[in-house]
Amino acid sequence: MPAPPVSFRDTVRTARVAGHFGELLQGRLGPGGPVVLVTLPCAVLSVRAAWRPGGGFGLWQGARPVLTHGQAVRLWRAVRGDGPHGRLRLAAGMPPGGGAGASTAALLAALRCLADGALAPGDQAALCLDLEGASDPLMHPRPERILWAPRAGRALGRLPPLPAVEVVGGFAGPGRRTDPADTRFADIADLLDDWQRAPGLTRLGGLATESALRNHVLRGGPDPAPVLAAGRALGALGVVAAHTGTALGLVFVPGEVPEGAAAALRGLGLTDVLRFRAGGRA
Repeated sequence: MPAPPVSFRDTVRTARVAGHFGELLQGRLGPGGPVVLVTLPCAVLSVRAAWRPGGGFGLWQGARPVLTHGQAVRLWRAVRGDGPHGRLRLAAGMPPGGGAGASTAALLAALRCLADGALAPGDQAALCLDLEGASDPLMHPRPERILWAPRAGRALGRLPPLPAVEVVGGFAGPGRRTDPADTRFADIADLLDDWQRAPGLTRLGGLATESALRNHVLRGGPDPAPVLAAGRALGALGVVAAHTGTALGLVFVPGEVPEGAAAALRGLGLTDVLRFRAGGRA
C-alpha cells in the first residue's frame, strides 16, 4: 500500500460511505470453490464519519458501535504511520451485523477522514481485509457490477448491469458479526451462470430468491419463507436476504410497490423497514 502524504492539517474532516442491503447472490463458486457474492447497493443506508483535531484519541459511535477501539488505532497507524490523536465520530445508519455492510462502510468512512491522498480501491480492500478479516466491495463505485470474493477482499470478475429494482425490506432480529472463517455456503455456480447472461428482471428476482432459500436450508438464520409468501401476495419479483445477517426484503419492478408493503413486513416482525431503488445504470 502506498504511503499517504506526511502532511495532516488540523481541520475537521468528514466522510460518508453507503452500505448495501444483503446480497443478491452469495455462496460457493462450485462445491470446493471460493465464497463469492453479488451485492445489492443501498444508498439510503450509510456510515458517516467525522474527525476533529485534539489531544489524545477518542472514538465515539453512539448506540450502534461498529468498530473496536483497537481497529480504529490500527487503521490510523496503517494510513498515518504515527500514534492516533483527535476525536473520531462514527454514526451507522444500519444495525451492525445486520448484513448491510456497517463494518466495511465504517472503515472506509474513517479511512477517508484520515488519509490525505485517495487510496486505490484494491488498497482500501486490502486494508479492510486486514482489519476485519472479510469485506464488502463498497470501496468500488459500482459494487453490484463486481463478482466479489469477501474472504479474499478482491474482485473475481465483472458482471452485467443490474436492472433498476425497487426494494422494501427490514431486519429480522439482532445482527451478528460475520465470521471470516465461515465458508459453509451453498453452491451457487449455476445461479451465477444465469446471472452473467444478464437475466431479465423477473428471472433476476428468482435467482436472488433461490440463493436466499438454498443458504437458509444449509445455514439457518432468519427464514425468508414468510417474507416470500407476503411478496407473492404483493406482486414482488422475489426476496433478497443477507446471507450472513438479518436483512430481508422484497424486490419489485420500480414504481410497482403496492401500498401496505412496508406494513406487511412490519407485521412479520421486521424492524427498521426501508424502501430504496438500485441499479438501472449501464
